[in-house]
Amino acid sequence: MENVLDLLIDDFHERALPELMPRNQSMPWVQGKAAVVIGMRRAGKTWFCFQKMQELMAEGVEKERLLYINFEDERLLPFTAQDFKLVLDTYYRKFPAFKNKRCYLFLDEIQRIEGWDKFVRRVLDTEQISICVTGSSSKLLSSEIATSLRGRSLTTEIFPFSFLEFLKFHQVNLKSTHRFGSGTRAIVQNQLDHYTKIGGFPEVQTLDDEIRRQVLRNFLDVVILRDVVERYTIRNIAALRALIRHIMSAPATRFSVNKFYNSLKSQGIACTKNNLYEFLDHVMDAFLFYQVPIHSRSEKVRRVNPKKMYVIDPGLLDVTSYHMTADRGALLENLVYIHLRRQGLAPEYYVTQSGVEVDFVIAGKDRSKRRLIQVCWEMSEPATQKREVNALLSAMNELGINRSTIVTWFDEDYSDKRIDIVPSWKWLLAE
Repeated sequence: MENVLDLLIDDFHERALPELMPRNQSMPWVQGKAAVVIGMRRAGKTWFCFQKMQELMAEGVEKERLLYINFEDERLLPFTAQDFKLVLDTYYRKFPAFKNKRCYLFLDEIQRIEGWDKFVRRVLDTEQISICVTGSSSKLLSSEIATSLRGRSLTTEIFPFSFLEFLKFHQVNLKSTHRFGSGTRAIVQNQLDHYTKIGGFPEVQTLDDEIRRQVLRNFLDVVILRDVVERYTIRNIAALRALIRHIMSAPATRFSVNKFYNSLKSQGIACTKNNLYEFLDHVMDAFLFYQVPIHSRSEKVRRVNPKKMYVIDPGLLDVTSYHMTADRGALLENLVYIHLRRQGLAPEYYVTQSGVEVDFVIAGKDRSKRRLIQVCWEMSEPATQKREVNALLSAMNELGINRSTIVTWFDEDYSDKRIDIVPSWKWLLAE
């Protein structure tokens, strides 16, 4: 193993860092704390680490004071917790002068190695090393952080490209994200249409349609097989895939395990309810789906009401036969949710006393800072506008909120002082 580590260290220092598009995401280095970068596979965690390396080098840090190790490199198999000691021993043998200098250690997909958290804690306590670890499992990282690294880590979640990052990647340079002439509006609206189909995974941005779909299907298969089936030793793969297909076909809707269990039973697919709850937990752990609970002070109400499900990226929806023409409003709502989640917010949905649903309640530090967001594909029909506005007004009255927003595909109206009707392309850039 020491010879392998020796080769990997030399390879990293010999290779130039790749050219990349900087992500709109910050990650502070705090002495004594590990930087933890999490997110779905292929969302850009590794390239985000390379971005941090480039920033350090721009500040004058020699590349030899940086070390990157990818634990999905087959040359490291079998790597155990005992081998972590060899990482530092090999590195300091090559660079003994750096023992008394601040160095930076990047450990990619670290959750594959049991006991990694104890190594990180030891290094933070005994060495002049700043550590960044990445992983595609929220639970494995968070559970270990909650034990050995309690209070000793700062977490950054990486998503596929936002719409603004998508525009930058495709060299659509905006002079402003608040003022738009007719020509810029047309370009941005057209790019949003592409974004809903291509999605934000960096790797697929320049591929033609058929290859892009194949690559995205492969992403999905890797998540299912490696991050769920292998990690949790799942044997009922038919039920797992049926669950994933069901959620992909109906994003932004409430999901009931009981109803889905009955649906599987009618199809002749054997599976217990407990297994379905576990499967749902596993796919969310892999960052494929997100759950949104109902907004209520009552824990019982929150527990008994089904949660709404959202998918990490519109590109995955496109390749799983979900088309915008089927339910364009659901696709737009999914975009809005992921954009809110990308900002670190935890929205909830709300049901008024009359039973009308409002898509998102954004909690603030106090009641005066809460926001309501409703998503509607178009508001051109007076009946539609009346329905959506009345739903928001009822919720605003019940929750004591003064202003709200309706996000649409292209419609725009700011005449009502209480409710702004904002086109999605502008909202995605301004929020």
